[in-house]
Amino acid sequence: MPVETFTFLFTDIEGSTALVRRLGEGLYTQLLADHHSLIRSGLAAHDGSEVDTQGDAFFAVFSSPRACVAAVMEMQRALEDHAWPAGEHVRVRMGVHTGEASKTATGLVGLEVHRAARVAAAGYGGQVLLSETAAALVRDALPPGASLTDLGVHRLKDMGRPERIFQLQAAGLQAGFAPLRSLGNPALPNNLPAQLATFIGRARELTEVRALVASCRLVTLTGAGGCGKTRLSLQLAAELLDGSGDGVWLVELAAVSDESAVAAAISEALGIACQPGRPILDTLLDALAPQDMLIVLDNCEHLIGACAKTADAILRRCPRVHLVATSREPLGIGGEALYRVPPLSLPSAGNDLAAAESFDAVALFVDRARAQGAGLSFDEAAVPLVVSICRRLDGMPLAIELAAARLRSLSLSELSDRLDRRFRLLTGKLLDEPCALHGDVDHAGFVEAKDNPAEVRRGRVVQMDDSAFAAAQRFHRAPDKIAAVKTRYHGDLHLGQVIAVQNDFHIIDFEGEPGRPLAARRCGCPTL
Repeated sequence: MPVETFTFLFTDIEGSTALVRRLGEGLYTQLLADHHSLIRSGLAAHDGSEVDTQGDAFFAVFSSPRACVAAVMEMQRALEDHAWPAGEHVRVRMGVHTGEASKTATGLVGLEVHRAARVAAAGYGGQVLLSETAAALVRDALPPGASLTDLGVHRLKDMGRPERIFQLQAAGLQAGFAPLRSLGNPALPNNLPAQLATFIGRARELTEVRALVASCRLVTLTGAGGCGKTRLSLQLAAELLDGSGDGVWLVELAAVSDESAVAAAISEALGIACQPGRPILDTLLDALAPQDMLIVLDNCEHLIGACAKTADAILRRCPRVHLVATSREPLGIGGEALYRVPPLSLPSAGNDLAAAESFDAVALFVDRARAQGAGLSFDEAAVPLVVSICRRLDGMPLAIELAAARLRSLSLSELSDRLDRRFRLLTGKLLDEPCALHGDVDHAGFVEAKDNPAEVRRGRVVQMDDSAFAAAQRFHRAPDKIAAVKTRYHGDLHLGQVIAVQNDFHIIDFEGEPGRPLAARRCGCPTL
């Protein structure tokens, strides 16, 4: 698949939704037509090529970064001078970046395309931003009167490494703007962690979840272990961090084992001090009552009761607080909207393999493999193997990342062949963060019937209830080891099991209710 170097340009109108409300559909349609005409005129005058247009947003490419800079200067001046309907003032933000991308049947694909989009998203209407790469290429050949202002290094939403960003200054261009909309901006209160890897795909899922968040105050992302609930919630939170309200806050519950500590964990994440002699939940609710914020409750499944109680209290007492929860099961309270996170998109048997990298599962595998220094060449020989691996892993993000990491020591064909050895290949350490495929799996194993505790050992795994679990602990005199598996992986044995078979294991996600037959589905890594 050919890889070329382009200079990317992303543009969009700031406050377009408010414009529609003020003007009505008729006048806004006229405004949008004028906007499109001015942008396309600038592209044509400087040999730019329009790649995609969605609503008020343009994606275009240039073969020359200098031509791109000349085009954006012309566009901004034309937008400033234009007589808009009803006397409106249309402000367009623009981002420029130079990098490589692959031409596919569905368009340009590559990490640098995403970086260019994030550079643009950090700016404001009327502002032109350049990445460090683009700035270096044009710094010594700017049009007369133009200059670049260094705005410093910024953490961009969903990008692994920070980016130094420059603002284009020239006559006729607005100069003064607020601090960039980057994750390090103190005007954007948050505690979101820096991501070590780029967020890949999930455009449809993000759109759907954002719509749910806009209409419901509690949205719970559910799904199998390893399907990407946490990563999707963090990306959603980053995209909703726009400077309005009191910020976006992450509460990580994976390490919380005591149900009574949920309210305390939320308070700690938000910097709310406890008051001696007063219930922490009351203190939390009083502090949140006047706030307008989004709180992400991550990994609720082992604390379902406490999370449900706390979330319900927040919804009732704090009318402007929105919650996003991640859990293998719903919280089960009023007002909750559920979104089951699907696997990443995969090419079907009838798809053209030339367009394979446009599917999220394949794009993730390729990105993570290259990040490992594997030097993966996505050519005609590699494409069928990569697609086959992603299909066999059911498009599950965690399994794909673990498999891609093995390319540090295996060739692509060796990886494909060795996947037949089930999951021993995928259980080595990859990330510092805890995940469902790491832990005390040497002690995994569950009984076939609650009156047969001796069967709690490696290789014998089926559903069991709490009484069977207690019997197994007594039989093996090792409650801590068995309980550690229970607590770390699922917390409720009606909902999930760790399966161990001949030193290999994977996670099973059970859908159903306690006391009823449960339908098992694969999760995390499939049986190969």
